[in-house]
Amino acid sequence: MNAILKPRASHDAARTIQPAWVRITHWLNALAAVLMMLSGWRIYDASPVFQSFTIPPGITLGGWLGGALQWHFAAMWLLFFNALFYLAMNLVTGRFMSKFFPLSPRAILHDLGEALKGRLSHADPSHYNAVQKFAYLFVMLDIAVLIVSGLAIWKSVQFPLLRELMGGYDRARVVHFCAMSLLAGFIVVHLTMVALVPRSLLTMIRGH
Repeated sequence: MNAILKPRASHDAARTIQPAWVRITHWLNALAAVLMMLSGWRIYDASPVFQSFTIPPGITLGGWLGGALQWHFAAMWLLFFNALFYLAMNLVTGRFMSKFFPLSPRAILHDLGEALKGRLSHADPSHYNAVQKFAYLFVMLDIAVLIVSGLAIWKSVQFPLLRELMGGYDRARVVHFCAMSLLAGFIVVHLTMVALVPRSLLTMIRGH
């Protein structure tokens, strides 16, 4: 009986592509990022970085500056601690190196070319191609920049060194806005790829 059950258990374990902690942190990060983005747009409109550019109120969150700030700070702590846990788990389990490396500019250009030609294979959802690896590493770095620049804006007096590393308060706002714009761009591309490869969404929901 044990000889029969063991291979089945091994087979079921092998089918788990995204472990539970990856799926949970992924969706919490997504929620926090969207809440921060929508509330951040309302905060931006209260004092635009670029005077000629404002964001339609209908796609912002908070209703007014005070409400937007409350949403923004609540989402900020969720994003910070969840992203920290995600990064720590990736490093501890060895998933970070196995999933995102090796990676080279040549591999990225090759896989990007194949993707544009519609010839990039998605047969194995457990394997990230070079473009995916680059995109996920990029968004991790972008979120880190969002957090650091956000701290430089929020606690400018308490973190003078951080503020100066950003080039001052006003430049920190520009950095924060640009990092947010890049995150919005990543989300659009990510959702487009999910629409093209629906299996990736199922994998992130059920794990296999």
